[in-house]
Amino acid sequence: MKKVERINIIMRYINNRAHFTIAELMREFNISRSTAIRDVREIEALGMPLVAEVGRDGGYSVMRNSVLPVVRFTDNELKALFIAFMATRNQQLPYLKSRQSLTEKLLGLISENQQEDLFLLNQLLLFEGTNPHNPELLELTDLPHPMLDKLIQLLLTDSYLLISIYDKTYPVFLLQLYREKSRWMIKGFDLQGEKMQIYPVDLLENVMPFVPERRLSRKKMLDKLSKQEEAVNLVLELGPKAIAQFKKYHPVQASISYTNPYQTTAMLKLFINVNQPDELAEMTSWLLFLGENVQVREMPGEVRESMQSRIRSFGE
Repeated sequence: MKKVERINIIMRYINNRAHFTIAELMREFNISRSTAIRDVREIEALGMPLVAEVGRDGGYSVMRNSVLPVVRFTDNELKALFIAFMATRNQQLPYLKSRQSLTEKLLGLISENQQEDLFLLNQLLLFEGTNPHNPELLELTDLPHPMLDKLIQLLLTDSYLLISIYDKTYPVFLLQLYREKSRWMIKGFDLQGEKMQIYPVDLLENVMPFVPERRLSRKKMLDKLSKQEEAVNLVLELGPKAIAQFKKYHPVQASISYTNPYQTTAMLKLFINVNQPDELAEMTSWLLFLGENVQVREMPGEVRESMQSRIRSFGE
């Protein structure tokens, strides 16, 4: 018997009795004393008002004069909630442990027939990233980077942060925390370099609050950023085929601006650090991936040479 099923049955067993003991639960459900105690604690956490009675014959009783709010869901509402939980598996989302407890509470509120429907859905529906050999909803195999929770907790109080990456510390005003291509990213204003930067969360070694000498509101920070010109050394005009390729895959910092109402042509402007061999090689591969439906308006000589070298190597 799965833990969620056992908890649900024990709750109904308890609710139908004026008094029960740990020993009774051990005999009735063939579980150890530690498991019975742990189950009782979880049932209390779910909201069932239990009163412990001390003494030789002590045990537990349910507070009958305590009325808990009744939560009722339609079948479709239950399925909608459950499928929403299923769809977020392997997404490395924050607060995953809360998702687990919510699912347990949800299953504890519904009938056995409704539970069977949800268990069947759990077996039938597979979303992207789900392991078909182990599609267990309550098993936390998709925990995010440990810094993500800490980062979110700090952001709830202030956007000024000190982040550490590769033993270097950066004072940052964080503008957005977003997820793209299975990676959590920080979009922030570098207070030292006074420019926009993107930082991968999985590279964070530490994060802490930062108290600057001069504080700016989010609106003033955005106004300041809007007045700055972004460093751009690559300008491309994309046709419809190249736009389709761009939508399939593009670097985190890349974005396009459509140049006609039919969204069949677009401009791409970004900065390539030609002094970083890894970035140069990655961007070369990606530009070739876009295909021939591209017109070059501006491009660093190093990128052009890298692309020509790659094309020559294809012909050899």
